[in-house]
Amino acid sequence: MPKLQTIGVDADDTLWHNERYFRLTHDRFADLLAPYSDAPDMVERLKSAEKRNLGLYGFGVKGFVLSMVETAVEVTDGAVPGHVVSELLQAGQDMLRYPIELLPHARDTLQQIAAEYHLVLITKGDLWDQERKLAQSGLGDLFDAVEIVSDKTPEIYTRLFARHGPGPDRAAMVGNSLRSDVAPMIAAGGWGIHVPQELSWDYEAEASPQTAPRFREIADLSALPTLLDEIARA
Repeated sequence: MPKLQTIGVDADDTLWHNERYFRLTHDRFADLLAPYSDAPDMVERLKSAEKRNLGLYGFGVKGFVLSMVETAVEVTDGAVPGHVVSELLQAGQDMLRYPIELLPHARDTLQQIAAEYHLVLITKGDLWDQERKLAQSGLGDLFDAVEIVSDKTPEIYTRLFARHGPGPDRAAMVGNSLRSDVAPMIAAGGWGIHVPQELSWDYEAEASPQTAPRFREIADLSALPTLLDEIARA
């Protein structure tokens, strides 16, 4: 039996750009609130609200929009005008319409590894939005399965890779997030392959598990097929 049978791949900021749109909307939020609040840390307060509300709203644009409205009320002491709230809602709707821009080597790499491994997309966030992005990416047909989950934990990886193969010990998870894609996969007994990106959500920051035997890091997706072959032959 080969050591690797199933490859899980993250979506946002692994296959296509995503964080850049949140950064742009952070700036738009600050511009819209500037006439009504002199709070110097309003963007940081928005980020805190995002993290605080994950347990209520989950991951994705919809929870982010609710956090923007909540923070707008806070930094203006409840005086935020209705038209500003309307523009914040519009900013969220714009995020749900942004075109999908693939990251370098995404399509070619998936085509290569799909020919040799059972390929599963594993992503978290709003179901509707994640399905939209996958459809617009044109990559959907390359995957043997798609899993949209509420979070990424060792328990979830154990369950998913048992469903789509012999288990996490014969699987690898590829993604840009050390916290969500790499660390919990290694904890589940699988390989965690980090593909760092220039922009990354603060929430996903985590110490790199350099000493973990099943940790690997590559500069970009073009190096993935060779790395998987090396792991499979080891």
